[in-house]
Amino acid sequence: MTAASGAGVVHFKQVFHDATQTFPSTVPCTGVPGNVTLNYNGVVHGMFLTSGHAAGTGKFTATQTGTFVFVPDNSSLVSYTGKFTTWFGNSVNLKSNISSSTLTIHAIGSDGSTLKFHDVMHITIIGLPNNPSVVVSFDKPSCG
Repeated sequence: MTAASGAGVVHFKQVFHDATQTFPSTVPCTGVPGNVTLNYNGVVHGMFLTSGHAAGTGKFTATQTGTFVFVPDNSSLVSYTGKFTTWFGNSVNLKSNISSSTLTIHAIGSDGSTLKFHDVMHITIIGLPNNPSVVVSFDKPSCG
């Protein structure tokens, strides 16, 4: 990770090349449980103010893109191999927190079927820190 600071500002950036993760998951749209293994490249970066009247204000983003293999817990069910891209962004200040994300998946099943999935999520919270309330919130998954 690289980080730089100056005049009350901290910047950071983390780059991932050929990273691998395995974890329990489910197939979008069907809920079939199993394990997914991701292989991806990505970058995380952010900027935060650490002093002055706006200390605690900042922005953060993360992007990952790569390939995956999904293996169902029940070996008689379809496994998937495909590509994914995901993005997440967050902006926070002393009065609000705004977060958004997207996820796109394209895969081929062991039976020749295709899996296409896209999700967009957003939430806006205002009234921080003493009286938080969600003013906008949605999660729109779509299967194709």
